[in-house]
Amino acid sequence: MTVRILVVSSPEPPIDPCVPLIVFTGATSRTARDRMPRGEAEHYRERVMELGVPADAILVEPRARNTGENIRFSRALLDEHQVAVSSVLLVSKPYEGRRAYATARKLWPEVEWVSASTPMTTADYVDSIGDARLVIDMLAGAQQRLMLYPQQGFMIEQFVPKDVAAAYERLRDAGFTSRLVADTAERN
Repeated sequence: MTVRILVVSSPEPPIDPCVPLIVFTGATSRTARDRMPRGEAEHYRERVMELGVPADAILVEPRARNTGENIRFSRALLDEHQVAVSSVLLVSKPYEGRRAYATARKLWPEVEWVSASTPMTTADYVDSIGDARLVIDMLAGAQQRLMLYPQQGFMIEQFVPKDVAAAYERLRDAGFTSRLVADTAERN
């Protein structure tokens, strides 16, 4: 049997009756540890069960600590449950969609991937995190990875317009570096 699945690493997963199986993936992150001390995947599972999703439609992968692990560990979990996958709706945080998609395409290229996130404004996302500087640091880190990780073999290449690369450099130079990959956080 080949099924469509939903792999989620976002706090507001869509509930879609056309998706027969949901995989929640993720351990505790720095930004969510206070709100989700048992790990993101466990909290997401609890939330959708409150909304009426049956337990047998959910798999939980609680160990992943980065996007690559979200994909690799979810794939292993699905293999363990003998679930053949043809397509995945990949739901992530609003600023991580491109990176999640590029990583998934690299690590599991035979699957059809669609990436989505909860629609929200930047101001709403900042309010949900409660720290504007942290959000800008996260955006800078996500952009750096989009430019760096394809060369390291972690994701497929994504087009980055010159003005976007320049904006990243301005943020980095202004000190928004707490979420950058450590080896390249400072200019050489």
